Amino acid sequence: MNALSRRHLLGAAGGIAAATIFGPDVWAQAKDKLVIGMSLEPPVLDPTKNAAAAIREITYQNIFESLARIDSKGAIGPGLAESWTISPDGLVYTFKLRSGVKFHDGESLDAAVVKFALDRLFAADSTVPAKSLYTDIDRVEAVDSSTVKITLKTPNSYLLYNIALCDAAILHPKSAPTNDKQPVGTGPFMFKERKEGDSITLVKAPTYRDAGAIKLNTVIFKVVKDPSAQVSALLAGDVDTFPGFQAPELVERLKKDARFAVVVGTTEGEVILATNNGKKPFDNPKVRQAMAHAINREELIAAESGYGTPIGSHFAPHNKAYIDLTKTYPLEIAKAKALLAEAGYPNGFEASLKLPPVGYAQRAGEVLASQLGKIGVKVAITQLQWPQWLSEVFKERNYDLTIVAHTEANDIDRYARDGYYWNYNSPEFKAKWREVVAATDFAKRDELLKECQRIIARDAVNGYLYQLAKIGVWKKELLGMWENSPTPAVDLTGVSWKA
Repeated sequence: MNALSRRHLLGAAGGIAAATIFGPDVWAQAKDKLVIGMSLEPPVLDPTKNAAAAIREITYQNIFESLARIDSKGAIGPGLAESWTISPDGLVYTFKLRSGVKFHDGESLDAAVVKFALDRLFAADSTVPAKSLYTDIDRVEAVDSSTVKITLKTPNSYLLYNIALCDAAILHPKSAPTNDKQPVGTGPFMFKERKEGDSITLVKAPTYRDAGAIKLNTVIFKVVKDPSAQVSALLAGDVDTFPGFQAPELVERLKKDARFAVVVGTTEGEVILATNNGKKPFDNPKVRQAMAHAINREELIAAESGYGTPIGSHFAPHNKAYIDLTKTYPLEIAKAKALLAEAGYPNGFEASLKLPPVGYAQRAGEVLASQLGKIGVKVAITQLQWPQWLSEVFKERNYDLTIVAHTEANDIDRYARDGYYWNYNSPEFKAKWREVVAATDFAKRDELLKECQRIIARDAVNGYLYQLAKIGVWKKELLGMWENSPTPAVDLTGVSWKA
């Protein structure tokens, strides 16, 4: 039996049964395919139409590319632009595009296409979720077919980073209207099919400029929501990797299994008790401060089997501008009750807690309900599916409390956004954030970022719980997976099976 025939039979038989029938030799032959487990199903496949991290995890650097790219270490390097220059006043960025870049449908990349894609981000009628990141752009010009110039209204020290995000993916005018269901990009993989509720399949794109360097031919993102089912899928061989494993209590078991590598790294995900600051009684700072005094982070992290780092503000502990504000509101039940009484709620109140379908939120929800109950806040938990959460909580802001990890780097900027789902409106913070983005001296910027952290901690905008760990589990023969998660991505450009 030749290798091709054996691969065909392995795919037909499926999973552990095929491996048992044909043995490890055949398993070693089928290494142009990868099955990746995902906890959440993306609502759409266009990052400019929805804020869900799952969209970016699948599409960033795989289907879609941006002018610059974020690598596994969080560094910014060339993407669709091979180089760029910045004017001395920090207002003009000139990008030189790579030559010969094609979209998956055969359309060519040029400066006019880039201008179209970037103009959509900051247009007056733009509905892009991350629009506020790009409103400092005054205009985008196609200087010639391979040169794009971005002129800012005011200096923005995060411009390159923002241009590197999946939110700034370069889309073609022809395919942009249908990218939510049939995404067409310039990346190494192209969309093949989606089975709602089950999987999304990508295949190697023949149009990719460096297709020979891509080792995988087929990639299947398999949706496995239940943490225990994730373990079963790994043990059965139905899934090759969970880059974001959601059952920390079972990590030790997997560490003892010689088939797997278990790699614990960092994420940009601040897990917060998100609070609707525009709704009574949460519009009262004393109520929010009282809840902050009731939070026991040690218990919450214990529920994650110890995987997590305490935070006291919306900022990643591994960032050099981080300051430890976990003692701003120490665990003091008596103080919390006194603050509630001062706010007019001596007997507490009732509140709803709407939870998304992810393991960390489910575990933290039960713990927090108990903790808040000790100060008289009676929490009723409602379980939502991901599309419901995105609609009710994130979009419509129809909630009291929720728990979620905000997984993008530098996302403290959300506290300056008008209409963001927390309903926080602080002229003081907005003014400080403007200073941050205008700072060209990075040491000064770090000091300003510390002031931003202090403002939202003081205001107890949300309950700041812990930094989510990245628990990656994959077969030991798999090479090139990211240890850390500097941006939501499962970048497969450098992933391969050991020969």
